[in-house]
Amino acid sequence: GVTRLLLTRIPFFKEIIVSSFACDSCSWSNTEIQSAGRIQEQGVRYTLAVTSRQDMNREVVKTDCATARIPELDFEIPAFTQKGVLTTVEGIIDRAVAGLEQDQPVRRATDEEVASKIDEFVGKLKQLKEVHSSFTFIVDDPSGNSFVENPHAPQKDDALVVTHYRRTPQQAAMLGLEAFWADRDFLSLLSVPVTQVLQFNTNCPECNAPANTNMKLVQIPHFKEVIIMATNCDSCGHRTNEVKSGGAIEPQGTRITLRITDPSDMTRDVLKSETCSVEIPELEFELGMGALGGKFTTLEGLLKDIGELVEKNPFTLGDSSAPSKTEKLQEFLGKLREVKGKAKAHFIMDDPAGNSYLQNVYAPEEDPELKVERYERTFEQNEDLGLNDMKTEGYEAEGAPGR
Repeated sequence: GVTRLLLTRIPFFKEIIVSSFACDSCSWSNTEIQSAGRIQEQGVRYTLAVTSRQDMNREVVKTDCATARIPELDFEIPAFTQKGVLTTVEGIIDRAVAGLEQDQPVRRATDEEVASKIDEFVGKLKQLKEVHSSFTFIVDDPSGNSFVENPHAPQKDDALVVTHYRRTPQQAAMLGLEAFWADRDFLSLLSVPVTQVLQFNTNCPECNAPANTNMKLVQIPHFKEVIIMATNCDSCGHRTNEVKSGGAIEPQGTRITLRITDPSDMTRDVLKSETCSVEIPELEFELGMGALGGKFTTLEGLLKDIGELVEKNPFTLGDSSAPSKTEKLQEFLGKLREVKGKAKAHFIMDDPAGNSYLQNVYAPEEDPELKVERYERTFEQNEDLGLNDMKTEGYEAEGAPGR
């Protein structure tokens, strides 16, 4: 037979691999899906209230480790009893009916009572497809890679409830995620010396092949501790690194302004957190928070990454790019190279979380070219950081009467 593989992306979800097998000799065919991404940080549970025939046509991605349930019939498809599938709600029920009816002729010959009970249950499943009355369809996937379509996306669907939850140790072991922690005491890892590099197994974010992630706690002089994580994939050569702050969000935001006057300024260490924006007024350039992620590099390295980000803009590449836009970008890249060389400019880092850093080469004395300002965050900045709805004290006393 012939097996066909298709890498596709489901809107408002993620990439999956659809495999299809067909045999010309006996006409047998089979389809299944595999996630093209990594196991998610949290499990997911989709609860759909099926009230019409249109709900039966919703697309469903059910991985092999997901459980499907219909509470009204006390019906459940356990994890790892079926291959992953891309289908609809009606398709899930049809597969269940086909599986139950498969051995019915043998059961009728050996145990007629059991066969009659299964026939009765199959009749109830088939009636569900007509949607004479509403029922609940639940997909629970500890890996977080299953999906139930929201036809109103990106608007909210009142009939669909999506719940993300933390996996239990049993679920993590079922997914094979407990191997790293099985023979380690987590509390002992907290006392690991700062100079030691921790290594744990993970999956490549590009090709999903097994890879190693290195993690190290680094103390930045005159600042704070940060966590550097780096992943190298031997299969596809993909490399990624990111920096996470080792401390909490600061009480005030930080605005750092450096006046670049000499090429030696390019060697200054820079910690740019994920919440930090970058501005170069002389070039009329601003990089929003979240772009480039967390970086621990030099000023020259950060400017190089900014240049690559601008140069690889998909709207300026290929036949669809406008010549005028391409010329302006090339002009900007030329000015950026001058900044890295001899041109004078101001480099501004604005971090509402206060977790970014630019090296003071005169430390502990003041740097005449470096200005660090502390400021009170606005309501909008606190909203972006999720601080307005965060309450760490007194929440138990408020919640008690409502329970």
